[in-house]
Amino acid sequence: LRPPTVIGQFHTLFFGSIRMFFLGVLGFAVYGNEALHFSCDPDKREVNLFCYNQFRPITPQVFWALQLVIVLVPGAFFHLYAACKSIKQEDILQKSSYTGFYIFSVFLRIVLEVLAFWLQIQLFGFKVNAIYMCDVGALEKKFNITRCMVPEHFEKTIFLIAMYTFTVITVILCVAEIFEISCRRLGLLKTQ
Repeated sequence: LRPPTVIGQFHTLFFGSIRMFFLGVLGFAVYGNEALHFSCDPDKREVNLFCYNQFRPITPQVFWALQLVIVLVPGAFFHLYAACKSIKQEDILQKSSYTGFYIFSVFLRIVLEVLAFWLQIQLFGFKVNAIYMCDVGALEKKFNITRCMVPEHFEKTIFLIAMYTFTVITVILCVAEIFEISCRRLGLLKTQ
């Protein structure tokens, strides 16, 4: 069962293909070896690991993979419901209950994307700095703050901005899809 709108179909292509490819291929290239090259002064294994865990409570690849899976859940529930009820694609825009459930699933995707956007800001910010100041007071008594070098910080900043952009595009597509469905239901656009 395909999404009932052109925008929904484009969203599925954009979301399913481009975003996952970008995360899977480029995300691994940019973030794959970050922990190995993260180094602090003094360059001791336990200090590096302690500070890296402070710097990255969750790795960006894991966060974005969770985001993709969680945002897919509302659509998956709708498609499971449609499959169980043997709903045809053209029926989604004809029956109010199906349309309402579909719009709800799209609205839920918007909410989840906005929540993920906010969490990404809290976890990663908009820029990755070259130096991270780590509080190692719990690890060693001699000093409390140590400097750590973040590898490929500029590439990571570009990737962060790209992931924010994907989230914004996805939200815009979801809002446009709700608008398209509303216009079709009001008779302002012809049904496909």
